[in-house]
Amino acid sequence: MFPFFFDPTMVLLLPALLLAFWAQARVKSTFAQYSHVASRRGVTGSDVARALLMQFGLSDVPVRPIAGNLTDHYDPRNRSLSLSDSVYGSTSIAAIGVAAHEVGHAMQHQEGYMPLQFRNAIVPVVNIGSMAAFPLFFIGLLFRGQILMNVGIVLFLGVLIFHLVTLPVELDASSRALKVLDGTGMLASDELVGARKVLNAAALTYVSATVMAAAQLIRLLVLRNMFGGDD
Repeated sequence: MFPFFFDPTMVLLLPALLLAFWAQARVKSTFAQYSHVASRRGVTGSDVARALLMQFGLSDVPVRPIAGNLTDHYDPRNRSLSLSDSVYGSTSIAAIGVAAHEVGHAMQHQEGYMPLQFRNAIVPVVNIGSMAAFPLFFIGLLFRGQILMNVGIVLFLGVLIFHLVTLPVELDASSRALKVLDGTGMLASDELVGARKVLNAAALTYVSATVMAAAQLIRLLVLRNMFGGDD
């Protein structure tokens, strides 16, 4: 019962936790900084999203407001784009960068961008795996059952794969966003610097999530080797 009173493998998560805290702080501070810098053209995040969608033949994709902060997302299931309160009606550089990033996901979907297709395909399996992995693993650990621990590890491996696939999807969407903002002139070159900083800070949160998933997987493997029994 030693690992339930003191789990020495938790130390493996500390670097990932520190990175996650730093990434969250960075994205919040960077977004807050550039959310107070209005773009010269004075267009809102929703205006930019609709204009870009129209330009790339995606006028049938609705742009909707959604409650919350940094809750912006593109939903491939119903082909809709949702922008948070701090983006939808804002004329800030940060809002325009985020709106263009979500349009980047719509462009990926339209083009059949392979990493996005793969990520969308594995979402149902990953959702089940993320809920079942830890309960199965720790039940197996409690009863010294290697099979259950191995099943938990395999399920959690799917979570890590999801995060690994998410990285290129998000980075590509940001790259597309910056290119179209520059190409359309919606942001001047000096304004693009701010948008790039916002999107780069957001990318750090996906990097930190991937590092955390990798650290958790290593922790599970160490625990299995330390306290696993024989089936």
